[in-house]
Amino acid sequence: MIRILISLLLFTSFSVIAQQKDSFQTILSEEFIFTPQHEHSHGSSIVALSNGDFLAVWFQGSGERGADDVRIMGARLEKGKKDWSKPFVAADTPGLPDCNPVVFLNKKGKLFLVWIAVQGNMWEGSILRTRTTTNYNNPGAPVWEWQDNILIKPGKEFEEEIEKQFEAMPELTHGWAGYAPLYDDMVKEASKDKVKRSIGWMTRIKPLVLESGRIILPLYSDGYNLSICAISDDDGQSWKASKPIVGRGPIQPALAVRKNGDIVAYMRDSGDAPARVHKCISKDNGESWSYTVKTDIPNEASVELLTLKDGRWAFVGNDINDGRYRIALMLSDDEGETWKWKEYLENDKPDGGSYSYPCLIQTADGLLHITYSSRTKETEKSIKHLVVNPDKIK
Repeated sequence: MIRILISLLLFTSFSVIAQQKDSFQTILSEEFIFTPQHEHSHGSSIVALSNGDFLAVWFQGSGERGADDVRIMGARLEKGKKDWSKPFVAADTPGLPDCNPVVFLNKKGKLFLVWIAVQGNMWEGSILRTRTTTNYNNPGAPVWEWQDNILIKPGKEFEEEIEKQFEAMPELTHGWAGYAPLYDDMVKEASKDKVKRSIGWMTRIKPLVLESGRIILPLYSDGYNLSICAISDDDGQSWKASKPIVGRGPIQPALAVRKNGDIVAYMRDSGDAPARVHKCISKDNGESWSYTVKTDIPNEASVELLTLKDGRWAFVGNDINDGRYRIALMLSDDEGETWKWKEYLENDKPDGGSYSYPCLIQTADGLLHITYSSRTKETEKSIKHLVVNPDKIK
């Protein structure tokens, strides 16, 4: 018996060491972008610049939509350095909360910052704002050359698509009182309002830039509790609305491209239980979408998705639905049909820290750069940056 116990202990020890070794090989580096502090810091985005630097942005302040001091912050990691620059203000609309920034480059190398200014301190009043520049390769903050709002105007097709897709979806037969309006009917009725469907669209996930140069910027609405995309075919000079992504609570789309050209969206579940990642498909370059169905991936918050250079897909998100204490990186070699490889980037106790809202990009060397919100205590909030070698995930 003693020999058996010793063998088990040795096996467990070696297993732990092996897991730690694998994790060490997978995660090449990790650091906080800024020293953890007390202000709410959330919703990060990262982009690799043409000179080898990295730019990260997030929103920070005393709250979210209800706090007028919330602004968009940024920091730069210069090529070859290990420490990020001192954070700087990237955008701040006077008297309004600024939230949910995304940064990206178009095909011509122009840098875009897109975010929301929250009017009336309600998500439904959000207005899309953007800044652009080609002057971003010097140390410190980019020198913004242009700023405007992004205004989209979903038309009659928005109303018609919502009606059509809800009719096609399986009937919802639970969770409603006999005297209460049906959820589907309330969304259909709201879709007829020209003002409601023109505002309140919010950023969260980086856009997909197709080989053609088309930019597909995922958006979502807390008012409609569904999603849409803003599409640009002129490198971000003008934008139009796609048809809505319809389902019962699909928000914050993350996009990947199949080998056959189909675009797949994975989304956070803001609908009925059980909470699972939503999925839908576009066969016309983001113009229209199938209604969403739930996958078997548990969901608590925003997720990320990326087609890697070798054809595999990468997914980052909380694969639990009872908190944000665990965040996983998963890989698929069959375009998301199965996820055969998984590595935990954070794996805390249920009453421990909170790790959420990831951003995921891949650089020319094949490495993955991931940022996400990290909160271990009320006074320890920051944005974490990881560099991961996907070839080392077992």
